[in-house]
Formats: sequence, structure tokens, C-alpha cells
Amino acid sequence: MSGTISGRALHYVFKIGDRGTTARFYREILGMKVLRHEEFAEGCDAACNGPYANRWSKTMVGYGPEDNHFVMELTYNYPIKSYEKGNEFIGITIKSKEALERARKNNWPILPGNILEAPGGYQFFIIDEPQPTDKDPVEKVTFASSNLQKSID
Repeated sequence: MSGTISGRALHYVFKIGDRGTTARFYREILGMKVLRHEEFAEGCDAACNGPYANRWSKTMVGYGPEDNHFVMELTYNYPIKSYEKGNEFIGITIKSKEALERARKNNWPILPGNILEAPGGYQFFIIDEPQPTDKDPVEKVTFASSNLQKSID
């Protein structure tokens, strides 16, 4: 079963193990900007950083302000170097031939179908058309769900 949910998603959280390479990918390959960065001395009571009670940070990146653009939250737990990727996140579709050009220029692998893979294995499906300047270039966020109605409820 597939379906579409209307409404605006605000952001998606990626747990990252390699902060340097990941930051380079989002800034230099996708062309996003760092919107804000926060450091925390200990774990979040609401499990914001996952099941960890240690120092962590979050960096919000995107193509524009959080109030009208979809953004990514890059969560970094200091002692954690890698994560097991789940199966619910399929990918994010972005309209940006410029991202493909930057990937080629920086020798970042482009997978068949114009897919760019971030450190950690997260996929970005790139539409090979000029990146819009008057709206968010993030076109779609795709997830897997075995029961869409249960996920919505």
C-alpha cells in the first residue's frame, strides 16, 4: 500500500557518526547551509539524542529558514562512531542539478538514478533540473510503512 499525507513536515533527524564528512556532504555536495548548531552536556530527558546519556550536539541544515523550508537535524553523540540504519527511511528528493555538478567536481559518488548517498547510507534522489531560488528545492521525503493508517494514527 502506498499513500500520500498532506501537510508540512518540519524536519528529519539523522543520527550521524562522522561529523566532519557528514557536514561536508550537506554543505559542499548538497549545497545546504548550517542554520543553527547547539551543544549539550548530557542526554535529553525526551531522548532527543536517542538512548544516550552523554554529551551530544545537533546541527540544523537546509536550504532556507526552518519556518518555511524542510531541514535536516544532524544529531551527533560524541562517543558513538556509527549507527545501524533502520528500514523506514527511503530517501529525500531534491531538485538540484547543481548538487550533481558539485558531486562530480568533488568526486562524490553518484549512484545510478542520480542518487547521492550521505555518510551513514542515507539516500538523496536528485532531480537533474535547476535548483529553484523561489521555493524549497526539497520535493519529497519518502518513508516505508507496513501499515500507513496505523502510522498516521
